[in-house]
Amino acid sequence: MKASAATIVAFDNAEALRALIGAQPLVSEWLSVDQDRVNRFAEATGDHQWIHIDPERATLESPFGGPVAHGFLTLSLIPALLGETVRIEQRMGVNYGLNRVRFISPVPVGSSLRGKFAVESVTDVENGGVQLAWNVTLERQGSARPVCVAEFITRHYF
Repeated sequence: MKASAATIVAFDNAEALRALIGAQPLVSEWLSVDQDRVNRFAEATGDHQWIHIDPERATLESPFGGPVAHGFLTLSLIPALLGETVRIEQRMGVNYGLNRVRFISPVPVGSSLRGKFAVESVTDVENGGVQLAWNVTLERQGSARPVCVAEFITRHYF
């Protein structure tokens, strides 16, 4: 199954999710990472490193040629991008964790990112739930290299 960037795909049971194993990745819309978003993330986390929040200095001194988003800001976009791509009609869902996270390339402020979500596995868990392992690739518009790859683990209870 493949979703265009404008399509939200809905699932209402574990078998429908199992059908995603080996299917084409589901793809999100592009999301802009502007300086305001970066500054708000810095405020929320206390990470005020100048390469993120001082555009003038970052342009002059940073090896990236300007301000870049925090790696953890990039990572934190995964649930939102997934939620805009997939709707799981469930009683409850939780983020269970991440495995093998890598920040492959920087995210210059002003970039647009999107997520590609491929289901690696669906495993039964206690209380009638299922655990999904999503292979996630975050891409920057105009770049051949991904900015982040991760295995994102979610649990769903129907």
